[in-house]
Amino acid sequence: MKKIKVGIVGHGNLGRGVEMAISHTSDMELAAVFTRRNPDSLTPLTKGVPVYSVHDILNFKDALDVLILCGGSATDLPVQGPELASHFNTVDSFDTHAKIPAYFDAVNEASQSAGKTAIISVGWDPGLFSIQRALFGAVLPTGKDYTFWGKGVSQGHSDAIRRIEGVKDAKQYTVPVPAAIEGARSGQNPDLSTREKHTRECYVVAEDGADLARIEQEIKTMPNYFADYDTTVNFITEEELKRDHAGIPHGGFVIRSGKSGFQNETNHVLEFSLKLESNPEFTSSVLVAYARAAVKLNQEKSVGAKTVLDVPISYLSEKDGATLRKELV
Repeated sequence: MKKIKVGIVGHGNLGRGVEMAISHTSDMELAAVFTRRNPDSLTPLTKGVPVYSVHDILNFKDALDVLILCGGSATDLPVQGPELASHFNTVDSFDTHAKIPAYFDAVNEASQSAGKTAIISVGWDPGLFSIQRALFGAVLPTGKDYTFWGKGVSQGHSDAIRRIEGVKDAKQYTVPVPAAIEGARSGQNPDLSTREKHTRECYVVAEDGADLARIEQEIKTMPNYFADYDTTVNFITEEELKRDHAGIPHGGFVIRSGKSGFQNETNHVLEFSLKLESNPEFTSSVLVAYARAAVKLNQEKSVGAKTVLDVPISYLSEKDGATLRKELV
């Protein structure tokens, strides 16, 4: 069986996670890694995999079945997503929720004109949590959704902080408010504001001589990331960050509190949860499954941008339909 040839764009935590996830498949192989760094300075985890400059990526248009884009949502993917979808089947983890509609339109225009398939905003939220919200809402149309993240490290929010002038390194934790979770589980459908559901804790290593007050203000007022939350900024040393914040755990809950019956007299609470020891490794595993789906869709001439809501679940699996029906239905 011919294996799906995968290219990785970017080799940070997410890119390395994608390498690990591919190693657990039997129908895919990592064919190349593309980086903005000097290719000679990067050694993939997978033995024998070549590394190229991202500037040379168009030379591989006919050699790769799908690209997995592992850049950040703040500045990388808004540029790379549409550009690369003009030449390759792609999968990415764009996670700035408020900007997904505009990003979808840009990628859709690029991929449709090229006859390529691009699955955007893949991961666990957006991603698997999106599927649960759609599923739960379809089953119980009368009710409310509640989504909680954490406690855990948000890669996208941490990356956004690191891009602020004067920041050397940073970790950001999203922390659900316990009272809000219990309120959602109670079946009483409470109205909870964004600020009431989560807080954000930031641990920042500043460059020598940086303006700490300015950095804190930029973090707390950053739209789409921190402005709508109670945010605490803690300035610490590089040693403290490495010692106390080396891991990348995360997780969360999707809760649907709904009703049935002619008089809405019957209460139901649906819940889907994740507890992740490594956020990037799990997100990477989701990306790899959807990379398989992107290739299948493109083979069927289903082109343009897609989200996880547009992809049949069976397309994520290595197994064929008959096997899935026998084992899982």
